[in-house]
Amino acid sequence: MSVNITFLVITGVLLAAGFYLVLERTLTRVLLGIMLLGNGVNLLILTTGGRRGVAPLFDSNRDPSEYSDPLPQALILTAIVITFAVTAFLLAMIYRSWALTSADIVADDTEDIKVSQSTAYDEEEDSPVAEDTTEFVDEEGRPIREGEE
Repeated sequence: MSVNITFLVITGVLLAAGFYLVLERTLTRVLLGIMLLGNGVNLLILTTGGRRGVAPLFDSNRDPSEYSDPLPQALILTAIVITFAVTAFLLAMIYRSWALTSADIVADDTEDIKVSQSTAYDEEEDSPVAEDTTEFVDEEGRPIREGEE
């Protein structure tokens, strides 16, 4: 099986641009990033789906190895539908955000800022505890070594 390197490069560019846009603050760029990610994944599935072949319709005179695998095509069709639903949902969120605030920028939450500025060290949970290396002790509290009883 030979893989088309052009498709893989285009897939990499689409995924990189999609990830970059998803990490932006405006919802419109997040929407464009989700769309680019969906198209990049679809192209990746198509590229890794195997070689081209005959349509998978049964013919008793054909060798089964001549057929193309229909699973990648079904996965791509499903991914297109899911990407369309997510796009419609994000468009509704963008419209609602624009109607309420006249902006589509996601603002910082005050609680998020407080959490990000607080320290993660907790005195009760993170203080060092003396390590107890003994598993067993006798009646007088002396450790029992291996081989002793």
